[in-house]
Amino acid sequence: MKFFNRSVLPVRQEAAVQKTIANLRAQRRNRFRILACINGTEESLITVRQAARIAVTDDSDIIILFVRPIDQGLHSGGLQVRLARQNMMDAGFELPGVTHLKRALDVLKEEGIDVLSWEREIDHQDAWGDPAGDNKAEYKSPTGKSVVLKLKTAPDVAVGILDQYELGPYNLMILGEPSRWRSEFKAFFGSGVVQTVSSMAPCSVLIVRENADKRGFLICTDGTSRAMQSVRRAAVLAHMMGEPISLLAVGPNEAARAAAQEAVANAQALLKAMKISVPHIHVAIGDIAAEIVKFSANYGTVVVSEERRSRWHRIFKGAITSDVVRGSKTSVLEVR
Repeated sequence: MKFFNRSVLPVRQEAAVQKTIANLRAQRRNRFRILACINGTEESLITVRQAARIAVTDDSDIIILFVRPIDQGLHSGGLQVRLARQNMMDAGFELPGVTHLKRALDVLKEEGIDVLSWEREIDHQDAWGDPAGDNKAEYKSPTGKSVVLKLKTAPDVAVGILDQYELGPYNLMILGEPSRWRSEFKAFFGSGVVQTVSSMAPCSVLIVRENADKRGFLICTDGTSRAMQSVRRAAVLAHMMGEPISLLAVGPNEAARAAAQEAVANAQALLKAMKISVPHIHVAIGDIAAEIVKFSANYGTVVVSEERRSRWHRIFKGAITSDVVRGSKTSVLEVR
């Protein structure tokens, strides 16, 4: 009789797990996955409402995330480890985040997505030595659309959100309006959750603000290939949502006006080839971030593309995207 080396089994198990994860990520890449982050306030549920308005097709999924602090001291209602392995979404105790996630379902229903009749699957994973760990409830429609409620444990909210991306991937993160937005220099010494996540997220980030009376996407371009990719992707999103599209290019001085005009003309031609109409195009001269902020006041969402600058460059020379987020009163979509 042959005896197998005991170390072989764990290696094979690890290989099987990694293969399963790889297959799952490959499947998810064929879908448009939105991560809507909430923080327990009624105002933060605007991210859920916006996610519902974006995820209009059956190949779009919504993951609603609440990050709670590590609770190794069992402060959350005297939880025991055995309770952590029960269904946290149905349990009778008030674990921070559960009630807010349930409230998110009400918001989805108000927006026309009622998941209560869908097939549901519950999952629990240990995390950070916390008795409650990570918990999720996934609802799946007969057409394959997925809505996930995720209660995640982490030492820090920003860490939890960024860690959740690694479990994704996601096409878009939606965050609420920041309570503060520091300059690049001050942010080096500490920044809020929204600023930290938006600067480090690998995917596009939408910072959504309440401006129900405004509609339309103002998509900014500088004519570069990166900006043209942003124009294309943002325009598809706006078109899916039924939002009108305008284009804007800003030149720093009069000498750059011709280049700015060419940038919006090329972007308009690109969208025309995609059969997406652009009612308005704009060209402005002046401080780029200031002009974008000024024009954005008339729109529901302003779109800027990621600036591929090092952190040191942003600290000493600034970043247009950061200035737009800090100065704009409307929602800002940073496309990556």
